[in-house]
Amino acid sequence: MESQDELVIEAGSTEHHYWKDLWRYRELFYFLAWRDILVRYKQTAIGLAWAVLRPLLTMVAFVFVFGKLARMPSDGAPYPILVFAALLPWQFFANAFTEAGNSLIGNANMISKVYFPRLVIPASAVIVSFLDFLLSGALLAALMLWYGLTPDWRIMTIPLFMALAIVAAIGAGLWIAALNVKYRDFRYIIPFIVQFGLYISPVGYSSAVVPDNWRLLYSINPMVGVIDGFRWAIVGGESQLYWPGVSLSLVLVLLIAVTGVLYFRKTEKSFADVI
Repeated sequence: MESQDELVIEAGSTEHHYWKDLWRYRELFYFLAWRDILVRYKQTAIGLAWAVLRPLLTMVAFVFVFGKLARMPSDGAPYPILVFAALLPWQFFANAFTEAGNSLIGNANMISKVYFPRLVIPASAVIVSFLDFLLSGALLAALMLWYGLTPDWRIMTIPLFMALAIVAAIGAGLWIAALNVKYRDFRYIIPFIVQFGLYISPVGYSSAVVPDNWRLLYSINPMVGVIDGFRWAIVGGESQLYWPGVSLSLVLVLLIAVTGVLYFRKTEKSFADVI
């Protein structure tokens, strides 16, 4: 007879083996991520092409406004690449933050019926956005070939800045997901944060246009360091990285992630009752 694992849930015991439970429920994590990927573009006419079309259209608009009309400097790189190199991390963060923030409400029936570490839900929601990131990355590679831009050794640092973007998205997503369960106002605040963040982040322009005495204050937005790092790694050439800003972003991202996990764990027990 085939042996089966037996899960015994005792009062107060989940605190001691919570992180072990996360690994135990890894198949649920895979299932939720795969389900979200299938549902995301279901019944759409062009399917996954939306993952490329949206950043492409945004890039065209930004190039026209900031590159042609405002004539912002491009750090020696073609302006479309300057913009698209920043759109990659920003759109990943914006999509992951939005999906994670709404994930608990969207899975209310599951949360109220069975036990499992609730952290699985917002974490799996981030995977869908990572797929969009990979597809958009292919478009960026095509743009670099079109403009004849050859990356240098800095391209090897992309995984580091991508890891920083993932940690930022999960940390902020955990905060907003937990708050969204208790205060549904955050369902309306999430789109505002994403839209406002797009304009205060250096997506359509280089952060080099910010006066030097304001650069560190400007870097309080954690995505500034992430976006600058992506752009520096991809564009290469004359672009310079503002290391104090990147260091500040790193500290703030870690702070958001740690406090996000702590707040999520603190409120997690009440999700089933409140939701």
